[in-house]
Parts: sequence; C-alpha cells; structure tokens
Amino acid sequence: MTRRKPPLFIPYPHLVSAMDQYYGLTKALKKDKNKPDFVKPSELRQKKKMKILITTFWDYPFVGGLQNYITALKSGLEGLGHIVHIAAPNHFEKSYIEGMRQTFMEDVKQFFVKRYGSFSEKIIQNVWRMQKYEWMLKCVDISKYDIIHAQDRFTANVMHQLNKDYQKPLLFTPHGFMTHTRLKFNLIEKGSVEEAYFLAIDRKAVQSSTHIINLCEYFRPLLNGLGAEERKMTTVYTGIDFGIDPPEKSKNTSGKTIITCISRLRPRKGHKYLFEALSLIRNKLVNVEIWIVGEGSMREELERQCQDLQLENVHFLGKRKDIPKILKRSDIFVLPTTSDTLPISVIEAMFARKAIITTNCGGIPEIIQDNHSGLIAEPGNSQQLAEKLTILLDDSTLRNSLAQNAKCFAEQHLTIASMTRKIEEVYQSFLHRGEMQ
Repeated sequence: MTRRKPPLFIPYPHLVSAMDQYYGLTKALKKDKNKPDFVKPSELRQKKKMKILITTFWDYPFVGGLQNYITALKSGLEGLGHIVHIAAPNHFEKSYIEGMRQTFMEDVKQFFVKRYGSFSEKIIQNVWRMQKYEWMLKCVDISKYDIIHAQDRFTANVMHQLNKDYQKPLLFTPHGFMTHTRLKFNLIEKGSVEEAYFLAIDRKAVQSSTHIINLCEYFRPLLNGLGAEERKMTTVYTGIDFGIDPPEKSKNTSGKTIITCISRLRPRKGHKYLFEALSLIRNKLVNVEIWIVGEGSMREELERQCQDLQLENVHFLGKRKDIPKILKRSDIFVLPTTSDTLPISVIEAMFARKAIITTNCGGIPEIIQDNHSGLIAEPGNSQQLAEKLTILLDDSTLRNSLAQNAKCFAEQHLTIASMTRKIEEVYQSFLHRGEMQ
C-alpha cells in the first residue's frame, strides 16, 4: 500500500454549507459542480460477471446485524460467480494516519472557530473519522470495480467524493434510521448544529447515490423526506442461511416451556419491558424457563431488575455461537425491541419454526403478520406483551400454527439466494452504462 501524505484539512463542501445555513453565514466555499449522474436501470440481454466493492464505515468483521448482512451478501454474490471485496476501516494500516490525529483535529477546530466562533465535539470527531476513512480508501483502485455498494451514510458521502473521477454506479443501503433515530432517542438535540450537520450527511448519502437498496419498506417515507425518488429505490429483504436443522436430540425434552430472547443487551432492545411483562404473569411461569441470549452494556442492570422482580426462572446465557440449537430447544421467541429495522434474530426464529412475539417496529410488521405468523405488541407496552405471552403459553396449537406460517414466509422470501438474486438484478441494470460509453 502506497502511503500518501494527506492535506491537513479539506472540508466536505455540502457539510460546511449546512453549517453555514445553520449559522446564517453568507460567505460561501467553492461549490461542488460535480453533480451525480444517475443511471436509469435497463434490462441486459446477458448477465455480466462483476467486480463489486462493498464499503462500510464500521469495522468488519464485527458482531451484529450489519456483519451478518455483508457476509451473506458477499457469499451469495460469490456463489453466482462475481468477485466481491470489502473495505472497512480495520482493513487498512492506521498507524501513520493516527499520528496526524491531533494536528488534524486542531486544524478542524480552528476552521470552525474562525468561521462560526465555536465548534461541536461530535462534529469534530465525525469529520476526523470521515476524512481518515477517505485517506484509507484512496489506496483502493476504484477503477477496477463495476459496482460500489455503500452500507452506511458516512461511506456513501466518502465514496461520492472518491468516485467523481470514475462515475461508477454507487448504491447505498441504510441499516438504520440515521439522524431521525438519534433525535428520537435524544442523542442529538433538536434544533442544534449537530442536527443540521448530520442531516446534511443523510441528504448527501441519499441524493448522491445512483440507487438505494432498502432493507424494508419502512425506510421509504424517511428517505423520500431526504430527497429520494421512488424510482431510485428498491426494497430487498435481508436473507440468511440458517443452516441445517440441529439433530433431534437438541429438541426441548425437559417438559418445560422455554421462552427465548436473542439480542444484544442494549436499551432499545426492550428487555426491561419483557421482564416487567413476566412479573405481571408470574402465576403462568411455574413450568417456564426464560433464556436471555446475548451480551451488552445493560447486563448488570437487567440482572438486578430480575432479582428485584424475583424472576428466578430467567437465565442469562451470554454470547452464544449455537443459536440454531438454542432455538430448536425453544417454544416461544420474544424480541421486545423499541427501535429496529429488520432484526436478524426474528428471521432466525422464523426459519427455526418458532412462535414469535415481537413489536410494531421498523420493517418487522412486513415479515411478521399479526395473528398469522406471529403476535405483534406495541413497543414499550409491558401489559400488552404480558397478554401476548399468556395467549401463547396457554395455546400450543396456536404456537404451532404461527410457527409454521412464519417458516413458510421465511423460506419463500428471506433466503440468501432470494436476497442475492434481487440485488444482482439491480447491479446488472446499471452495467449498460459502461457498454454505451
């Protein structure tokens, strides 16, 4: 890898413009005249083997849904004969760049102080991370790829900068609700300069992308509000390879009903509402075990909550690698999330043929139909969650019916093969551009 000493600070013009507008500043930077050249999808007579670059602002591999998605997409596309490379920050040498951190951060602060009279630490940190990733990606020969697929808003902004000379099809898949979610959970203050700055990142990611591949339909209204056109969006549900069914001996033979929740232990996953619901139906839990699978920052707090509520049949299993086996032994799967897109754990439970209780969040209602392939509760509603649990604990016939319907839907719509085939079609639709030049 050839080292290039980067300039100390080159601001992203659209982000500075957003801050200028926030502060009412009329002094302008040189405008970016390189407007994105969108390409209309068209049918190709013959499929072309492609070289695809998947980019992510986060380390890969890493625990979580994003890693699972990238891994599944890569393996699926390679299975179709394409060449797929992944570019993540931890794939590059950082030492020489990290040495510039202090000088760069000071330069950025001085730029903002001189221009606005103040600076935001959140913005400074983000400017550094985006610029650092851009320097790293300059070592990648973009010209050799047919498709670039950014997996987050930050990468979409960075790749737009680097792609100006190449004009490769740049696709964008948002995996979260971006600034909208951060405002919802008070991680960014409404009306602040941080809101203006990060919304500018969102808009640029949307507007500079050749096409957007959504994980679920729930994204559409949000992206429309950021400037996305309907014709430039395609929804492709996440597909997984759940693997071969575990042996019969892994089935539940304890005689107890097992309720399982598989998720990172984070506030937005709603574990506390599950425990509140369980405390409301204590008399129904005599022959029930609750398995909490996953690790996270809230483990100690959640364990204390269980002790306070005297939920002695709740067991914290920690991080596990045998999820199919755990689900095979389970009777009911619960995910009481309060903010989500399309959780992989729900899809895993569908393939495992489990009765599912989850919430009306994000794209979940698109794959779980209430009273048909699962039961849906409102997020944060412990009483309603308790009622849904009671229904399934009392009715094994309903459990079996819901579970079978969920598995049928998953096998038809949520496989890696299905996901990859649809995304490949989107990729191929843009390749006529090179043939016409």
